[in-house]
Amino acid sequence: MPQITGKLGKMLRNNRGLIAFVFLMVVFRGAIADWNVVPTGSMNPTIIEGDRILVDKLAYDINLPFTTISLLQLDNPGRGDIVVFESGKAGKRLVKRVVAVPGDVVVMRNNQLMINGEPAVYRTLEQGTPDNNDNEVLSGSSPITVTESMLDYSHPIQLLRRYHSPLQNFGPVAVPNDHYLMMGDNRDNSADSRVYGFVPRGEITGQAKRVLFSLDYDRYYLPRAARVLTPLL
Repeated sequence: MPQITGKLGKMLRNNRGLIAFVFLMVVFRGAIADWNVVPTGSMNPTIIEGDRILVDKLAYDINLPFTTISLLQLDNPGRGDIVVFESGKAGKRLVKRVVAVPGDVVVMRNNQLMINGEPAVYRTLEQGTPDNNDNEVLSGSSPITVTESMLDYSHPIQLLRRYHSPLQNFGPVAVPNDHYLMMGDNRDNSADSRVYGFVPRGEITGQAKRVLFSLDYDRYYLPRAARVLTPLL
């Protein structure tokens, strides 16, 4: 036993630099920043399948590493933020966009959002012009990318035109205290607050800021050079 203990001590001394590096990396990923693989298309076109996204774990809280226990609250998520949260109802980690914050009243009719009485405006990106406005861009027959503008933010979303689903209509609902209404940018292909309900503040673990790199699953996992370090809008 003393011989084994002596060998262990010698190994630890000889590798203390590596051990310290591994320890710091574990703490870094657990409490400061992390990267997540995105396996689904629920956030298309902003985040696509194969993206590895950088998550700022200090955006809202200083948490106990590898937990959702907040040691110090730094800020709160705002409308338009892309956040990562550990969904208790879904039983997994999800990445969605904050659509509404506590106190907001939200309505959706035929995929058009209205927050606090202000309707969102939709402009198609397909022709590169802002002339096709409002509900006209929602009535075609194929997937379309549009810009959704509401209150204090604007971002692209993907819609399936002439696709009818109960998820395209809800409310009015009031977002309760310490909860958020989350939705995927791929509106007709996202299980979000329309399925799992409001997200408690305590489940949110960080904000997704940019794509670190991306692998194309349809091209033998080749990297997508154009998406390296791409900011998430």
